[in-house]
Amino acid sequence: MEGFITDWLSLVARWFHVIVAIAWIGESFYFVALDNGLRPAKDPATMPKGVFGEFWHVHGGGFYHMQKYTVAPPNMPEKLHWSFWPSYTTWLTGFTLFCIVYLSSPNTYLIDKNVLDMGPVVAISAAIGFLVVGWIVYDSLCRLLGQRDTLLGVAVGLYVLLATYVACHVFAGRAAYLIIGAMLATMMTSNVLMIIIPGQRKMVAAMLRGEAPNPIYGKRGKQRSVHNTYVTLPVVFAMLSNHYAMTYTHPYNWAILALIMLAGALIRQFFVMRHRDQTLWYLPLIGIVLILGAFAWTFPKPVPAQAAGATSVKLADIEPIIAARCVQCHAAHPTLMGSAPAGVLLDTPDGIALNAQRIYQQAVQLKAMPLGNVTHITDEERTKLGAWFTAGAQR
Repeated sequence: MEGFITDWLSLVARWFHVIVAIAWIGESFYFVALDNGLRPAKDPATMPKGVFGEFWHVHGGGFYHMQKYTVAPPNMPEKLHWSFWPSYTTWLTGFTLFCIVYLSSPNTYLIDKNVLDMGPVVAISAAIGFLVVGWIVYDSLCRLLGQRDTLLGVAVGLYVLLATYVACHVFAGRAAYLIIGAMLATMMTSNVLMIIIPGQRKMVAAMLRGEAPNPIYGKRGKQRSVHNTYVTLPVVFAMLSNHYAMTYTHPYNWAILALIMLAGALIRQFFVMRHRDQTLWYLPLIGIVLILGAFAWTFPKPVPAQAAGATSVKLADIEPIIAARCVQCHAAHPTLMGSAPAGVLLDTPDGIALNAQRIYQQAVQLKAMPLGNVTHITDEERTKLGAWFTAGAQR
């Protein structure tokens, strides 16, 4: 019953997380496109005082005319839309999901004793620490190098690479990827909470007092917003990566994640530049090359069948291994999960035979299962499973 309830809590948190994340990303991408699509008015006399540029577009059967002020309009509008709740709710629902799935079961999801032998309290503290320290270091770099965008971009990129390397040498690979994604997402939401919205509130307050707003708040907010748009696609991949064990189980999983995140940032840059009427095809091409490089690097090597006497291994020989190491999760009534992950059932001979390819890939080639090796499968048992499969998965 506990596992069933946990699965439903996870479902609800994940569903709301997806809903608000789509709202935030959509709104963020729209305003980045708007900002980069601004053009000076052809007839400045028709433009209100203080307008930096305008943007015309057509959508849903209507025409829209958007304008941006260099700092702020001369007078405060009666109705002003604030864009922050999609960001806050995305982080809150994501952190709730992180607590339900990962922090509540650190031995299963966070810890891989082959990576680092640590206790659950240390693992949970380290996971939360990554989020907190990630923001502190990033914000410090922004304050130190804020006026030099290129140098700041390089410094932040190197820090993310370092954090990725450390995470992949502290946590289980699957958790490491998610934690890096959560760290970047925390930076994004903290940008909104700590920099963008406070700056905008100060600008509004100055206008209400009849004063000219300080333009520095707009510049800082724009810089952090630009950072957020480049980080978005790497975060989305990190959140989806638990479905792709060939990435996070690789011996150089940190480098694989870095390649894919860089590819995402380059592809995002292509669309950003398109809004500026610059079509730079080399950006997505480099991204594709990086992903193909990751594909080639992670391509599995075949497991020698003869290592365990492949011709003599039958299903009956590997059933005890499955029963001891796999059915705790992959069964009609699992003991470690609320329901069998991906609907894979291995508690019958037919189920084992039907999922022979999955068993070989996940337990032998990638060594991704069992999660965190909670059932303590041995290398000899993995070899025997591989021998059974390469011999034809005989019944």
